[in-house]
Amino acid sequence: MAGNFWQSSHCQQWLLDPSDLVRERQVDFAIVTEEDYQKLFIFFSNFIQVLGEHLKLKQQVIATATVYFKRFYARNSLKCIDPLLLAPTCILLASKVEEFGVISNNRLITTCQSVVKSKFNYAYPQEFPYRANHILECEFYLLENMDCCLVVYQPYRPLVQFVQDIGQEDLLGLSWKIVNDSLRTDISLLYPPYQIALAAMQMACVVLQKDGKNWFAEIAVDTDKIQEITRQILALYDLYKTYDEKKEIQGLLAKMPKPKSQPSRPPSSAQSQDPSGIQGTNEQSMSVTN
Repeated sequence: MAGNFWQSSHCQQWLLDPSDLVRERQVDFAIVTEEDYQKLFIFFSNFIQVLGEHLKLKQQVIATATVYFKRFYARNSLKCIDPLLLAPTCILLASKVEEFGVISNNRLITTCQSVVKSKFNYAYPQEFPYRANHILECEFYLLENMDCCLVVYQPYRPLVQFVQDIGQEDLLGLSWKIVNDSLRTDISLLYPPYQIALAAMQMACVVLQKDGKNWFAEIAVDTDKIQEITRQILALYDLYKTYDEKKEIQGLLAKMPKPKSQPSRPPSSAQSQDPSGIQGTNEQSMSVTN
């Protein structure tokens, strides 16, 4: 594990260029619009959040799982692996990396089934279709895709330090929420965590009418990047004003690029004998592209 962010794989390999993201998503953009794509990722980020909360995970674990999810699809089409399968896979891997403790397979699957049935039945009228063998197999593809770069630096620690330094502790609550909201955007793939923390703090200062101009003026930071982060978060809030997830998401999921085949339920005898453990996707659709 790197001693600091600047020496980490997060900094050196996983701060991406926006043009690279757009280029990698062209296959999906041929099927869904950019706005629909963003709405889908808001939905699955919400799914990871709710799943993590039901598993009683710390926010750090949930945030890391969300970043893993975004990293995978930054280099792969949605038709490569069903996001509904990748989401709990990211939760499982993040819980190990963040040393939260191993989540048992039975508990993870049971929680997925419960969350889909109780919280997301407006999106998935059927039961959660995957089993532990699907998730364990998917974990290998996720690890390979990320080149085993598992350390994710989150904005929470620098945010706490910045709030203490500016001497206005009441900024922390709103700033923390804004950082959580930023996980619904591409910001975590594009900017260092300390810049995300500063942008969240600056937005909180405006909302709470706190005077932080002198403090922000004294720190050495790229203000253009802070403003761009702020712009993307504000664009998310603008989207929320018109996006009714419960009404739109079934149509979006129907349009979403999908693996060529889906898992049958209950598992067939052929599936139980399949050493790969994944009948939900064939070899081509499960392949990982670099």
